[in-house]
Amino acid sequence: MNLVSVIGLGMSYQDLTDQHLTIIRESDVLMGGVRHLSLFPDFTGEKIEISKNLEEIVNFILKHQASKKMTVLASGDPLFYGIGGYLSKKIGRDNIIIYPNVSTIAAAFARLGEPWQDAELISLHGRQMTPVHLERIRNCQKAAVLTDNTRTPVWLQSRLKEAGIEGFRICVLEQIGDKDETLTWISDDDTSILNFKNPNIVLLLKEEKDTKTSQLKTEINIGMPEALFHHEKGLITKSEVRAVSLSKLKLMTDHVLWDLGAGSGSISIEAHSFIKTGQIFAVEKDQKRIKDIKKNKDKFNVDILKIIHSELPAGIEQLPAPDRVFIGGGGKNLSELVECSASYMKKGGVIVVNTVLLANVTAVLEKMDQLHFNTDIVQIQVSRGHHMPWNLMLKSQNPVFIISGEKR
Repeated sequence: MNLVSVIGLGMSYQDLTDQHLTIIRESDVLMGGVRHLSLFPDFTGEKIEISKNLEEIVNFILKHQASKKMTVLASGDPLFYGIGGYLSKKIGRDNIIIYPNVSTIAAAFARLGEPWQDAELISLHGRQMTPVHLERIRNCQKAAVLTDNTRTPVWLQSRLKEAGIEGFRICVLEQIGDKDETLTWISDDDTSILNFKNPNIVLLLKEEKDTKTSQLKTEINIGMPEALFHHEKGLITKSEVRAVSLSKLKLMTDHVLWDLGAGSGSISIEAHSFIKTGQIFAVEKDQKRIKDIKKNKDKFNVDILKIIHSELPAGIEQLPAPDRVFIGGGGKNLSELVECSASYMKKGGVIVVNTVLLANVTAVLEKMDQLHFNTDIVQIQVSRGHHMPWNLMLKSQNPVFIISGEKR
């Protein structure tokens, strides 16, 4: 069985080594894009163009691999958003051999003499920008973004501005590796340049003078005082209860969290200390509280938080399956809400319920037992210091029951 050679062209023909050229010359079949194939006008074997016919290419390789030596040409590095990963999956890693080369991002950072081991690497080439992408950019010191005809450098600049992401020097490198290669610096509020040639790549470099300010603006702590949040008086999970509830949720960076009956969204906001690449959904029925959640989302720059205006349990059937569910405002239908949430939850998922009503404690524990959850309950009663004319006294708050269950 002949191994299929997948060769990265780097930035240009000049990046090919003698070994690459020998493999290409000795191949029976050469496959690649029109531009790739045009680099080898003297190739005497069969040439096959790769466009949107990837399934046909795979079938051809599988049919002829035993009898023909085949080489696939790829732009840049075949395994960096390239065809190498696709072929490895479809044909099998043991049936191909990949020859890496200089990627567009490596070349771009090299043009600036800028190390990039700590950079966020994002491709918007044929892909939608998500809140996770924005969050990664917001919290990084440098990023490289691959663009396309729709998600252009100007479009990216606009999206960053809308999200309140500032303080980056922006470098656009057009047609990198070609004789018409161009490098342009723009500020994050510069709109004088509207068009860039394709293909291009955008590098974002954080300006050092803005780093401390940016970090201060987005800092989130666990158990923050209620006064830091926009909220309707009294309708917020108190800071001490919030801290314990978050500990019971056992959040991980890629989790999907449902915050049901979100109120001010304080749980959603502080959950972002743990969830960085996942998703957070705050579901709330009251329009005034929806406005509070929106204000808190903007204040703390939580891009991965999506706000759902709906009366529970409606509105959750379209959400992605949750790893964690927090219920802080279930009201009379709390037991039904637990059951509904559990029906969508992944195995090993956790539901945490806060309630002050004894009837709800019994209802939730019984429902979780019926659903074969491993359950736990703690009761917290916080007393806070209250200033008197000559000293302090403690004022107690209502006791809160925190019920947690893990889906088996």
